[in-house]
Amino acid sequence: MPGWLHQAAGGLPRTFWLLWAGTLVNRLGSFVVLFMAIYLTDARGFSQSRAGLVIGLYGVGGAIGTTVGGVLSDRWGRRPTMLTAQFGAAVLMLALGFAHTYGMILVLTLLLGVFTEAVRPAFAAMMVDVVPDHDRVRAYSLNYWAINLGFALSAVGAGLAAKANYLLLFVVDAGSTLITALIGLIFLTETKPVSTGPRPAGSLSAVFRDRTYLIFTLINLGAVVVMMQHLSSLPISMTADGFSPATFGWVIAVNGLLIVLGQLFVPKLIDGHDRARVLALAALIMGVGFGLVAFANAAWFFALTVVIWTLGEMLQSPSSAATVAALSPLHLRGRYQGFNALSWSAGTAMAPILGGLTQEHLGDTALWLGCFMVCALVAVGHLITGPGRERRITRLESGSAPTRETPTALPPTVAEPVADDPVQSR
Repeated sequence: MPGWLHQAAGGLPRTFWLLWAGTLVNRLGSFVVLFMAIYLTDARGFSQSRAGLVIGLYGVGGAIGTTVGGVLSDRWGRRPTMLTAQFGAAVLMLALGFAHTYGMILVLTLLLGVFTEAVRPAFAAMMVDVVPDHDRVRAYSLNYWAINLGFALSAVGAGLAAKANYLLLFVVDAGSTLITALIGLIFLTETKPVSTGPRPAGSLSAVFRDRTYLIFTLINLGAVVVMMQHLSSLPISMTADGFSPATFGWVIAVNGLLIVLGQLFVPKLIDGHDRARVLALAALIMGVGFGLVAFANAAWFFALTVVIWTLGEMLQSPSSAATVAALSPLHLRGRYQGFNALSWSAGTAMAPILGGLTQEHLGDTALWLGCFMVCALVAVGHLITGPGRERRITRLESGSAPTRETPTALPPTVAEPVADDPVQSR
């Protein structure tokens, strides 16, 4: 056990563990997003369509936030971007809890999406700054584990808080965000490498000129669209088969439980293997899991499909994040992370639309077998484009500056010393 713990978590910088702890604390208090739909329809009495518009505006704000946050983290810095977004999100969260009119709720939800999601690219860029390439799969696995553990516990806590008072959801969520921001304000120093050369290109133009990265993002988008079917099409399929929402609840809970129990074993499992092959295998496993839903006719069978595609998700998430980090040029990390977050937002938005249209017009069987086919194409795409990505990564590594944990004065890029510091991604 000590040997395994060292392999899974040993040797990572102290800064990472502060980031990890912030992730866990913040996720433990993430109450509002889980219960937003219920809050709007129950406590505020809005119709389903009006509640849907509110939630949709949060997604629109999130897309804006990831784009702006990515640019600001490169130009302004990781620390000021995160602190501004976190303090702003805390204030907006509390204001939303006291808002009563529909128009005010719409405006505050849009702004909340902007500030909440603006943290993501800055947080991700900072993690890349302090964790060396050979440790990133482990780091992302550990962070993913903390996210899922916090999510599972917050779901229970949010349910209890909602029974007492819906306002408590907003207070606790705002409080956890505020605590994280204060920790960052006290301990955080900037990790963005300092360049004496020309400033990076504005907005996302540099990302759009990177064909290798765009192709990877497009391939990965297919996996995201399939993966997100568990939030939209899967409950519809189970309901159509006569299963209750409670049954769907415990079936989907298998996903979080399996990640919490097994995610820490993933880095050792895939250590030393080609990234493209790991991503291809992950896509195939997810495809098999979702494809088998077409034949599921019992709760245990649905749970088995969740186990299978969760195994693929556990391989895919850290490998994909590590690949994005490796493909990101040193002074454009924020933009690249922002675009990656934007692609996930797009996939999350596309999933229910494409899944719903397929279910309605072609039926469940076509949907789930189609998910398998999409994942098979994703696997082939990774295998074909993988060698080119690795050549690109090798070129970036040979010409990149050292990480922030080991600063060296090498013109034209100089890394500043950085103290250990916690920060949290929403």
